[in-house]
Amino acid sequence: MITRSNLAEQLRDYQIRSKHDWASVSFFSSTSNLPSSRVDVVIFVIWELVILAFLVFSAVSLYFRHIQLAFILVCITMLMILCMKVTKQVRLARKKKRRMLLPLSM
Repeated sequence: MITRSNLAEQLRDYQIRSKHDWASVSFFSSTSNLPSSRVDVVIFVIWELVILAFLVFSAVSLYFRHIQLAFILVCITMLMILCMKVTKQVRLARKKKRRMLLPLSM
């Protein structure tokens, strides 16, 4: 017989199995209580490497006195940071919504 306690125990077991205790060492991403998958971590590490490359290129272009190029690269970097934050919030909202749809009773 399926009882509420059995379902709660199964849900707890599922959450323990699907939880990852590791996270991206990230300067840009904020820490969250929700576990992230490996794909999310890889995507955000790649985003961060690209952002770092744009910042280095803008510093190099400033060194060679290309002010316009440095300004354009910094603007692109800021847009990428904004996009990264927005996509992370959207993914977290989707995950939270998906978790809320899990049935606790039959």
